[in-house]
Amino acid sequence: MTDDGLERHGDDSYDATSRIVDPGGDADERRVEAALRPRRLAEFPGQPRVSDQLALVLEAARRRGAPPDHVLLSGPPGLGKTSLAMIIAAELEQPIRITSGPAIQHAGDLAAILSSLAEGEVLFLDEIHRMARPAEEMLYLAMEDFRVDVVVGKGPGATAIPLELPPFTVVGATTRAGLLPAPLRDRFGFTGHLDYYTAEDLSAILTRNADLLGVDATRQGIDEIAGRSRGTPRIANRLLRRVRDYAQVHGKGVVDHAAARAALELFDVDARGLDRLDRGVLEALCKRFGGGPVGLSTLAVAVGEEPDTVETVAEPYLVREGYMIRTPRGRAAAPGAWEHLGLTPPDGPGTSATPLPFDEGEGRFAL
Repeated sequence: MTDDGLERHGDDSYDATSRIVDPGGDADERRVEAALRPRRLAEFPGQPRVSDQLALVLEAARRRGAPPDHVLLSGPPGLGKTSLAMIIAAELEQPIRITSGPAIQHAGDLAAILSSLAEGEVLFLDEIHRMARPAEEMLYLAMEDFRVDVVVGKGPGATAIPLELPPFTVVGATTRAGLLPAPLRDRFGFTGHLDYYTAEDLSAILTRNADLLGVDATRQGIDEIAGRSRGTPRIANRLLRRVRDYAQVHGKGVVDHAAARAALELFDVDARGLDRLDRGVLEALCKRFGGGPVGLSTLAVAVGEEPDTVETVAEPYLVREGYMIRTPRGRAAAPGAWEHLGLTPPDGPGTSATPLPFDEGEGRFAL
């Protein structure tokens, strides 16, 4: 059994159907998770393009009476890829099996999962780009021909036994679609890319979630949280719970504008949604390295984090919001970084005051 009471299989996957069919329960965490996850496409906020496309794919499959094409969902963390996978299973009225790429390190791990799937079942592979190569090659055949070859024995005496599989649907999720090999990517009949949410969409999500959680909130308080949530529902929901805690302990139990501002300042989330790591990166760029460019590894050491953490957690938002520039020589502070920190940018080539010129003809930055 998992921590939230779900049945775990021997292959380390687990059946999440109970999350959709019967999300009730006494545990507070399970209640919160069930309340915050939409259960149908009509309830899924934001991402209208992906929702409309996915609705068409699922409705056509229902009318044919056959499983839909395999679905690949890509985009930054926290935008609803797991929720959409569960929604797909709910819309198809089929069970869902959940596992992840890092958990499948051998072809045998994947064969054990595939051989236990029922007809029409949905297999959700989170972080699919991190699956081991032998398992990827087995998945090619399973997705296209619904068959796997189980190798028995070793060496010259090894025998491949073909195993027929019932039709099923793979839903893959990835934060780095570019790392997927082309043969695997091409086997997905539908690819949906999830983008960051607008503040208006996040306000709608938070309003709904506050009602479901029984949180008394004002419009001003909701808007304040939405504006600091970096366009990400997962962050918005987390901040809503922290502001609720603050309002219950230090306020009047109401998530209003004053409670939201005070709570978010306490948790080091500023008015633009930057947290401790984000500001640490910008301060290192501007104060220690004069605006850069500076290599990623050096920047990571300066803030006491791993390079992967800086690159995958802080950098996407900083680049998107115009605080950081990625150049061939490293990371550099954009004018917005100096302004946000209240600093004056230095003059000189290669600094954020004079960004490296981009040669359109050559398609690269001039060095």
